[in-house]
Amino acid sequence: MMLQHTMNKRKTLIIACFGIALGLCIGTVLKNYRALEIVKRCNLRPTNLKTPNEIIGLNDDDTIQNSQRNLVFVGVMTAKGFLEGRARAVYDTWGREVPGRIAFFSSEGSYSEDLPVVGLKNVDDRYPPQKKSFMMLYYMYEHYIDRFEWFIRADDDVYMEPDKLERFLRSIDSSKPQFIGQAGKGNSEEFGLLSLEFDENFCMGGPGVILSSETLRRVAPHIPTCLKNLYSTHEDVEVGRCVQKFAGIPCTWNYEMQYILRHNSSGRNAYTGKLKRKEIHNAITLHPIKQAPLMYRLHSYIQGLKAEELRQESLLLHRDIKRMSKYLEVPDESTYMLPSVSPDSDASGSSNKRHFEDHNILGISPELNKFIPSNTNDLLEWSFIARSLYSPTSANPKQKIDSAMREGLEDVITEVMENINNYSRQRGRVIEFRELLYGYHRLDALHGQDLILDLLLIYKKYRGKKMTVPVRRHLYVQRAFTGIFVKEMDEDFYNVTLQQSLFGNLLQNSISRLSSHFTIANALLPPTMDKIVFVLPISGRLATFQRFLRTYELICIEAKQHCDLLVVIFGSTTEDLNEHVNQLQELRSRHIYEQINSIQRSGEFSRGVALDIAARSSYIEHDDIILFIDVDMVFEVETLQRVRMHTRRGQQVYLPIVFSQYDPKRSAGRGGFNPSDINDENGYFRQFGFGICAIYKSDILDEDINGFDKDITGWGLEDVKFLEKIVRVGTRQRGFLTNTAEMPTADYNQEAEQWRRLTVFRAVDPTLVHIYHDISCDTQLDAPQYNMCLGTKANSLGSTRLMEQLFHNNPDNIDFIVEFNRRKFQQQQQQQQQAR
Repeated sequence: MMLQHTMNKRKTLIIACFGIALGLCIGTVLKNYRALEIVKRCNLRPTNLKTPNEIIGLNDDDTIQNSQRNLVFVGVMTAKGFLEGRARAVYDTWGREVPGRIAFFSSEGSYSEDLPVVGLKNVDDRYPPQKKSFMMLYYMYEHYIDRFEWFIRADDDVYMEPDKLERFLRSIDSSKPQFIGQAGKGNSEEFGLLSLEFDENFCMGGPGVILSSETLRRVAPHIPTCLKNLYSTHEDVEVGRCVQKFAGIPCTWNYEMQYILRHNSSGRNAYTGKLKRKEIHNAITLHPIKQAPLMYRLHSYIQGLKAEELRQESLLLHRDIKRMSKYLEVPDESTYMLPSVSPDSDASGSSNKRHFEDHNILGISPELNKFIPSNTNDLLEWSFIARSLYSPTSANPKQKIDSAMREGLEDVITEVMENINNYSRQRGRVIEFRELLYGYHRLDALHGQDLILDLLLIYKKYRGKKMTVPVRRHLYVQRAFTGIFVKEMDEDFYNVTLQQSLFGNLLQNSISRLSSHFTIANALLPPTMDKIVFVLPISGRLATFQRFLRTYELICIEAKQHCDLLVVIFGSTTEDLNEHVNQLQELRSRHIYEQINSIQRSGEFSRGVALDIAARSSYIEHDDIILFIDVDMVFEVETLQRVRMHTRRGQQVYLPIVFSQYDPKRSAGRGGFNPSDINDENGYFRQFGFGICAIYKSDILDEDINGFDKDITGWGLEDVKFLEKIVRVGTRQRGFLTNTAEMPTADYNQEAEQWRRLTVFRAVDPTLVHIYHDISCDTQLDAPQYNMCLGTKANSLGSTRLMEQLFHNNPDNIDFIVEFNRRKFQQQQQQQQQAR
């Protein structure tokens, strides 16, 4: 009995062990089968019912052998929420120019009408996107492995330069296993946690990973195994591990890859600042571009660089044609070499005639003697460059070097230094730019800009006998102009546009007059222009006030410009106030339907108080444009058009640069104003005057601006304080550039309002003129106000040329300067003797 019981127990144990072993085997088979099924599901047609070839626009007969566009397939990993943001920005910029095809891989159910989107089955948008990355690679293998030489795994926040990418890939053998990218082993915090051997690495996914077709052919069949054996949460690490194991190659160990495939560690701040940098010029890919507007901005800059390269190439071609014409003994006056002149045209007497794209002009080799003056009046004058710019052609010989000139000099020096150091590594030395000591500059309108620069350089030799030596070198540069580009139109665009604008203005005025007598359907009414409310502070000066009212009546009321007038009147007595009020009542009686209002104030005049009261008054609606103006101004209809064009609600404030008339007794000898009087002898554009300003009421009452400073009394300074407020609002950083497609719609308006920034737009307006009047500066003013008043008074006396003539016509002035310089020289000599 005991023996039989023992036998049964053994038999049960054997059966149990066999069952466990059998279960393990079945479980292993099912697990592998499940992984294979996940991969096979990628073969299903996507939700948009297009074939894989139709998604990317690939013809069935396109192959590597017969198509230049089958060089590379770029797979961009994205998410459903980023399709209309980052993905569209990629496709609109560099994606269309790829020397091959591009597709965006997203989660199951993702779809777009006009983007090549692949929605991977059973793949979601969770992070980290390990499954998405491997499934994308397998999709490439299943459908395109024999159709492309190269395959790129990219993110939707990377920018690629297709031309550089094509040159780079065509220089490498794609038939061999290649795994190209910026090699990494993890940061210091991840060291030892990525399960990498000492000789293993991975290609960082951000800047892009490049695989040859042979590498993908070796790796893709083993993707199920790689998916089962994940040792970290980083998908680029796992892809690198899979390639190392089944293709037998690591990521490229190359120091230059960090510059070719560029990753910027600034995160969301990357590429938000200055783009004119060496890393951007030399890189093939740039990562990360976190906002879609930044992608468009970067693409625009890169396109500008390409345009510069094309212009330089066209110049070189013109020079080659000019050189070959000489060797072929083709006369300069021949029209056979001119693309814009028919060879059959009469060339007689045309030796001095200039032609479009003339090789005799554009084909001249760079030299400083291209321009040959016919007489001394044609001589080109040089400007001297040091800490400032000294120019003989300017009324003020010493000027600040403006941003355009400074940027141009930086471009020239940067390009020259890059050419000098092009082979610095092979030669074991490097030359660094230290300082621009001085230079000369002139502009030839026909040939270009000439520069002579004296540079302080540092010569560093690090191979052989090491040394560091400062050296000075002269740089002679000519930035040649290219040909004129003409865009032809079928009809006279200017006249047609002018006629349309005149007809539209006539139609609008006619309908407005009819609407006062009849009821007209809203569909027939033209779109209403934003109302401009003139705000005028005034104290005394009745005759000037009457002139202003005549101008306002003519330009704003009779021309139907949809304007209101609000006058803030200061007066110490009732009689003073009544004089101005009577003038307004007379105007109102002639135009009873116009809004002509006034606010009366007693006490000392303060422009800041007047403007602040007017801005807060009920006479002005929230969505009206407020135009702060002075009583001395005259204006035209074009002035109001510019105000509406350049003033944008919540975005832009318009501060026109007005023409200020000189004292007519000293200059032209007559009063009044005529449009032909706008020249250097009769006035100047007041660059530093900010009193004339156009802004929406909703913007001026913003909590960060909150109107004008009311503590300032008397003349001036209130406009400067007001401008400082606007500048502070304009420079506040409440967030980065926002892509509306990447945030919930319900939150966008609130977010956009919080991130609103006001910018200041300034432009010369020749129709806005300040008529001269005598200026009296009150000595009781505060020092800043008094100095500003004296400066304005001095600037309004007359032109620099007139002041020079007045000065030299008085011999006492010359004697004074001679004596002053003599005493100054004596003092300097005495100081030098004492120092010895």
